[in-house]
Amino acid sequence: MTGIYPLWKRDTRELINEFLSLGFGTVIACTQAHLEEFVGKEISLELIKSLPADVDVCGENGEFHTFVFKGPIFRQPIGYRTGEKVFKEYAAPKSKDDTCFSSDPVTTVSGFWYCDLLPADS
Repeated sequence: MTGIYPLWKRDTRELINEFLSLGFGTVIACTQAHLEEFVGKEISLELIKSLPADVDVCGENGEFHTFVFKGPIFRQPIGYRTGEKVFKEYAAPKSKDDTCFSSDPVTTVSGFWYCDLLPADS
């Protein structure tokens, strides 16, 4: 099996609009460091309009990751609330050919913002 990226070779703006119009709901659980203001927010048409121009609206370039909490394939929505937001730094590979960490010094540091998603009733 081979994945095809971006999603199904479709325009991701069309895809996210279809996703939302079908009644799905999703929240951004993790973002790249420079997208801190979006972590913990639900994706909506308004949020999509506010994303920087170089950010794919479906996060297809690794800009963010989401948690889907409702939609037509769910018996009922998954209740959640946002919790703590934390930033974690990671040493990045030195070059495009370096796919894992090595014992050589790594000079690039990168990071991600994470938002805890907690059960709605706790």
